[in-house]
Amino acid sequence: MKTYDWIVIGGGITGAALSYELVQQGFAVLLLEKDAIPHNATYYSYGGLAYWSGTTDLTRQLCQEGITRHRLLSQELNADTEFRELDLLLTIEQDENPEVVAASYAEVAIPPQLLSVDEACELEPLLNQDAIAGALTVKHGHIHAAKIAEAYIQAFLHAGGTMYVGQVWELLREGQRITGVKTKTNTYHSANTVVCAGGFSRALLKSAGVSVPVYFTHTEIIATPPVDIELRTLVMPANLKRFQLEAESTKDDSVWDVIGEPLPPILDAGAIQFRDRRLYIGQISRTIAEPFAPIDAMSSEAALRNSIGKILPKLKNLPGTWHHCLVAFSSDRLPLIGAIPNLEGIHIFSGFSNPLILIPPLAQRFAHAVAGQHDEIILQLTPQRS
Repeated sequence: MKTYDWIVIGGGITGAALSYELVQQGFAVLLLEKDAIPHNATYYSYGGLAYWSGTTDLTRQLCQEGITRHRLLSQELNADTEFRELDLLLTIEQDENPEVVAASYAEVAIPPQLLSVDEACELEPLLNQDAIAGALTVKHGHIHAAKIAEAYIQAFLHAGGTMYVGQVWELLREGQRITGVKTKTNTYHSANTVVCAGGFSRALLKSAGVSVPVYFTHTEIIATPPVDIELRTLVMPANLKRFQLEAESTKDDSVWDVIGEPLPPILDAGAIQFRDRRLYIGQISRTIAEPFAPIDAMSSEAALRNSIGKILPKLKNLPGTWHHCLVAFSSDRLPLIGAIPNLEGIHIFSGFSNPLILIPPLAQRFAHAVAGQHDEIILQLTPQRS
């Protein structure tokens, strides 16, 4: 049986981009994706590229590298990623002070502009002017995340990579070394394995006795078919409760090893319309430690519709279907990238809080680093930093 240089677990944008970059460095790479038609965090992503949002030298550099890569990826991958730049509208709730909210963005690389209610409604006519105290706006990149993942995979295959559909059930371990993986039907051997399984990464590694501080939310949206309504901007709340939920849920790692939901769910009312006029409306986030925990779809959909109905009333009753996926994150909003401590042959590439802008440059950097090129940025993102 063939032994690969690298096995990449997970065919979302993280695994797709990393597989492509590894094969570009001459490695023999096997990409494993559990679903023939993925319905993961990439598939249900808004597609936003927050290249303006870096707050440190590290994140500002990576955001700039990311937007530079995205502007060229359609050409490089020979596929349309639907890259564009549009206005992001960050709505400010009625009980919030617009000046205070604007000040909270002062440290980002490109601070958003504060708009009055009238200015916000001129930019986005679908807004309910009675539901907001104002808004912030900034130019924002946008792609179709599922299409860019597929473009990466096709480019990876054309470059000589191998991909199989099969869920990884077990990491093969010999002493202190991971030697490959086992699916339901096959066993694959490799010199290195990298886990890019998003919200399933924690459980997969734990099954092999590996503890890594990567976490996940259960995230819920409504997807509509193409509609006649035109949403001109990407709408999100200025005060994203998701980041607060992530920070609170990682204060005590032990809560992730018990059954239950340690914190109440949050709802960040937002929406994006794709080029084919479909809408994604969301989103609810829940910290439930069980990846396959049941979710009450009916009550979640009702909550999503009521929430978006306050901000964008014409979207409330559009036809659409509730969907659910897992979204990975770390305790400090930086991804976990690199070798996992105390074991050989096993790596992680997961936990992105601003994924779509950061994954392309970091996948490229990771591949160069494991090919022998020293990279200080990759070293800063090692799981050993925690």
